[in-house]
Amino acid sequence: MLMMVGSVAANRRGRFLALVAIALALGTGAPADFAAAQETEKLTGQSLVQALRGGGYNVYFRHAATDWSAGDNVAAPGDWESCDPKRMRQLSAAGRETARQVGQAMRALKIPVSRVFASPYCRTVDTARALGLGAVETTTDVMNLLAAQFFGGESAITAHTRRRLSTPPPVGANNVFVAHGNVIRAATGEYPAEAEAIVFRPDGGGFSVRGRVPPKEWMRLAASLRELRKK
Repeated sequence: MLMMVGSVAANRRGRFLALVAIALALGTGAPADFAAAQETEKLTGQSLVQALRGGGYNVYFRHAATDWSAGDNVAAPGDWESCDPKRMRQLSAAGRETARQVGQAMRALKIPVSRVFASPYCRTVDTARALGLGAVETTTDVMNLLAAQFFGGESAITAHTRRRLSTPPPVGANNVFVAHGNVIRAATGEYPAEAEAIVFRPDGGGFSVRGRVPPKEWMRLAASLRELRKK
């Protein structure tokens, strides 16, 4: 009898703790899969490169460096596509060069890329093209939250972004996304610097954060590979 009572109490305690965990995840506004992601071991350096070579990841880049002296004038649908620096903030010359070098490093590291997606903003499309990792497809699923009013609001964009990150790329390859800092922060809690990449692993309908790669780290990794080949 005592054993039965103890078993019932243990089951109740287990259910209680599970409910607390769910409540905490919902209370912070973070998806359950993201909460679990914090317990996942992060990959760095050559370990991350080896993982990416095997495919199965979604690599999210924030657009490269921009001219912060300019602002965005989004008043009507389609304004975000303007490449006029008087209307919308654009990449700086340094940002274009950084994106080009990052893409060159990724190709040197032989990281397979299946598809490249970008927010339709000019600065994100330009970054994606400068990377040179494949044809660029625009999608409003990772739209800048400052234009979210045209696409169902911030919660809708955040949900679309999480769905994209949870969708596995083709076997043996990776997908690349180029978008904005505000949307990835809202969707995952991560906030990359300009041209920084965050590596996500789709996992059972959710995703986990597996690593972060600043632009200079891509160059360093490619340089290390060249040095190894010389030996």
